[in-house]
Amino acid sequence: MSDVMSDAPAPAPASVPAAIPAHFQSFLGFDFGAKRTGVASGNRLLRTATPQTTIKAEGADARFAQVEARIKEWQPDALVVGVPYHPDGAPHENTRRAQKFARQLRGRFNLQVFEVDERYSTTEALSSGARDADAASACIILEQFLRSLP
Repeated sequence: MSDVMSDAPAPAPASVPAAIPAHFQSFLGFDFGAKRTGVASGNRLLRTATPQTTIKAEGADARFAQVEARIKEWQPDALVVGVPYHPDGAPHENTRRAQKFARQLRGRFNLQVFEVDERYSTTEALSSGARDADAASACIILEQFLRSLP
């Protein structure tokens, strides 16, 4: 038994679980934030995402009322949530908040929720000149997910 303990951070989860049912064709993607949550819709066939109006709501009740309206409108087969990590893969407070949001989505809407490592999605959205960085980040997250599907 070794006396040395590793200080290395736990690795971030794989971007996408290996087995995503083939009948899952439509998805809503979320870039969670405490004040704003970016939203995008996308589908497996085209492997593209389209930005939707960002949810500007603080507090779970207000946020989930708007999420519910989007789910009723788009009727996705599953949801995708971007989970941020430090560049070295270490989790931080927003990591835990996004994971909690994903768990709440599962519980409230009884849909499968996939988590995607979303490091740098906001930076990428801003550098592309997006007018709504949150919605653009949600697109980046969802397209990353869609490109990983077989």
